[in-house]
Amino acid sequence: MIRSLQSPAMPLGLSPLQLEEEIHRLRKERNAIILAHYYQDADIQDIADFIGDSLELSRKAAATDADMIVFCGVRFMADVAKILSPQKTVVLPDMNAGCSLEISCPADKFKAFREAHPDHIALTYINCSTEVKALSDIIVTSANAEAIIRQVPADKPILFSPDKHLGAYLAKKTGREMLLWDGACIVHERFSEQELVKLKTRMPKAEVIAHPECEESVLRHADHIGSTSSLLRRVSESSATQFIVATEPGIMHQMQRNAPNKFFVLAPDTSGSCSCNDCPYMRLNTMEKLYLALRDKAPEILIEEALRVRALQPLTRMLEMSPSTVASLKNIA
Repeated sequence: MIRSLQSPAMPLGLSPLQLEEEIHRLRKERNAIILAHYYQDADIQDIADFIGDSLELSRKAAATDADMIVFCGVRFMADVAKILSPQKTVVLPDMNAGCSLEISCPADKFKAFREAHPDHIALTYINCSTEVKALSDIIVTSANAEAIIRQVPADKPILFSPDKHLGAYLAKKTGREMLLWDGACIVHERFSEQELVKLKTRMPKAEVIAHPECEESVLRHADHIGSTSSLLRRVSESSATQFIVATEPGIMHQMQRNAPNKFFVLAPDTSGSCSCNDCPYMRLNTMEKLYLALRDKAPEILIEEALRVRALQPLTRMLEMSPSTVASLKNIA
């Protein structure tokens, strides 16, 4: 049912080469930059100016003199780009490119959750709506969440939203009890512990690498757990030559580019017959829609200014608590 989100390529009358040439032409004409998340299709990754994690991409875009940002990812990522670059035009090739974690945490219910626990500090994973960010105390990513949690005073109770699996993993790592929102990523919940064990038996020399949004039953078999950027570094730094990858398969395009002499296979899903873990929302973006977004400057991300300012505050707090941050938000109004 989820795969019904997929839409066919638009018949624009352009060959793939012509489409690519038009994208390059419009990018220059619009003074635009193209951002692509690691989970995008390979052709979009290859044409992008920057490839990376959601926050990393938004920060890079904010540091450029581009007038326009085309964010090939999902809605909450494009929203963050607009929050950090309010003066720039931000477009998302397909406005239906949502996120199961964002959907699982509507702002009205999150507000009630906070009000029911007024003594708790709200740490919220960046995979959420702008409205939920504005209701949060600190935003976190999978890369910096552990370090930020360790800075929260031990006597201060924590609400962690919206990913219960990431929250459980962080609670185990930090030893902190946290009240978890009941949300999950549809991609990372599909991996099967039983099928993974079978695959490990067939590939005994392979290293299992996994994103912490996976269920604990899968994470317990991982040799390395980390954010998408962490997983990419791991495949380059590890002496292993074979990897079983438990995250969205789009990342394997960059893994293969970074380590061309190594072998990668996606961790199996619950069906056992295929590895059907593509994010249906990420796949809504296509080269055709990217071209149209550049041509029409639409669909455009628009955020009411008061809401944007409120959402910026917990993002700023996150960066202030992340000593490894390279860029700052001090010049962002």
